[in-house]
Amino acid sequence: MYDNGPVPGRNDECWCGSGKKYKKCHARIDERLQECYLNGQEVLDRTCLKTPADIEGIKASAAINIGVLDYVAEHIRAGVTTAEVDQWIYDYTVEHGGIPADLNYEGFPKSVCTSVNDVVCHGIPSEHDVLKDGDIVNVDCSTILNGYFSDSSRMFCIGEVSPERQKLVDVTRESIQRGLAQVKPWNTLGDMAHAVQSYVEESGFSVVREFGGHGIGKEFHEDPFVSHVGEPGEGVVLAPGMCFTIEPMVNAGGPDIDMDDPNGWTVRTADGSDSAQWEVQVVVTETGYELLSW
Repeated sequence: MYDNGPVPGRNDECWCGSGKKYKKCHARIDERLQECYLNGQEVLDRTCLKTPADIEGIKASAAINIGVLDYVAEHIRAGVTTAEVDQWIYDYTVEHGGIPADLNYEGFPKSVCTSVNDVVCHGIPSEHDVLKDGDIVNVDCSTILNGYFSDSSRMFCIGEVSPERQKLVDVTRESIQRGLAQVKPWNTLGDMAHAVQSYVEESGFSVVREFGGHGIGKEFHEDPFVSHVGEPGEGVVLAPGMCFTIEPMVNAGGPDIDMDDPNGWTVRTADGSDSAQWEVQVVVTETGYELLSW
């Protein structure tokens, strides 16, 4: 097999630990992946594929992640500080038995990323950042529950925002739908990325290149890196059990970014234009995909 992993006999127990016979579990998927590999396509190691038990664990984690973003949606408004949002995230997550995955991840000091206006990603919550009418803010949070990771983000418009900012937020959200339409077994990440990029650029905006989505489930960040810029047919082949995020970062101006903030985290647009991001977590199924966190 292409990844040098085990190949059980057809009547043996499947390598994934499901307890099913190999022929009733991963045999057909493995054969298709081997065929893709021999055809020169990029395929992930089979250990990256999530089992039904894994998916249930991720869903339980995602229930907290979805719930906390619903809570933010109900309470966020002008006059709230991003530090208050961070406290909401921490309290809700812990009260529901989870752990904020962002907190102390590679030194990140807070439980959530709050990215306002021209901040592309990794904005650090602060008591000095007071949300005001007309702002747009991305709230990006991740949850650990019983060793399983979930991850999603949403944009929030504070009060009345300008038509230009509203369009940016709406186009970014719709670009995810365009990408999701290409998430089906044996398509590629390039198919998804091309759909996102094409729609964004046709709408007059640009897609950030340096940051993207990622595999997730048993770790916060797993293979593969998920770009939102690409060509049809290129990139990793989508196989049932692949779990990853789609999270395009869309700039109103050019795609270039500024990573020189002294805090070592906050990323801004290089030209000072606004930026927006939505994020969903998805698993590839036998017939398409299932949303896990949003």
